[in-house]
Amino acid sequence: MFLAKVYVTLKPTVNDPQGLTIKGALHNLGFSQVQEVRAGKFIEIKIDETDLDKARSEVENMCRKLLANTVIENFRFELEQLKPG
Repeated sequence: MFLAKVYVTLKPTVNDPQGLTIKGALHNLGFSQVQEVRAGKFIEIKIDETDLDKARSEVENMCRKLLANTVIENFRFELEQLKPG
C-alpha cells in the first residue's frame, strides 16, 4: 500500500485571487514582509497497490483526469510505501 501526497498549484502565469486575498489579510495582521502568496491544494490518497511503478502511473492518471486542471494548474506528488498493519 502507498500513500500519495499530491500538490496542485496554479501555473505562474495564472492570476491567483485567493493568494492575493491571503496576502492582504496577512498584511492587515502586521505581516508586511510577505511579498507574494500562491494558494493551492494538498490531497492525500491511500492506494492499495504493491508495485511502485503501477502506483506512480495510477496517481499520474488521477491528477491528469480529475485532481488538476492541467490547463491552469501544475501538479506534483510523492509516494510513500506504508507498512502493513
